[in-house]
Amino acid sequence: MKARAILRYQRGSAQKARLVLDMIRGISVPEAQKILMFSTKRVAAPIGKLLNSAVANAQQKENRVDLSRLIVAEAFADDGPIMKRFQARAQGRANVIRRRTCHITLGLREKE
Repeated sequence: MKARAILRYQRGSAQKARLVLDMIRGISVPEAQKILMFSTKRVAAPIGKLLNSAVANAQQKENRVDLSRLIVAEAFADDGPIMKRFQARAQGRANVIRRRTCHITLGLREKE
């Protein structure tokens, strides 16, 4: 049984999201929830909500799902669109500020 959840247009870079996703990939759902709850990274809270959404999707597919048997099978972050803003600098120049976004995907499956 597989279940997936996708978070799109999350503010923050994909590189920073991958640091958190690497911590939870391949481990059980209760353990991943604990790791995300106590992580100090800013992106950990949205990833925790996404994990809960993936669990709800798994329960929707199959009524009796044992959470201890679910593992995080796939977890990756792709770059999203970049919002470009400009900051005024001296002598009429401008600096570009890139406000990055990312798309985060979590996939769950049952442990064999």
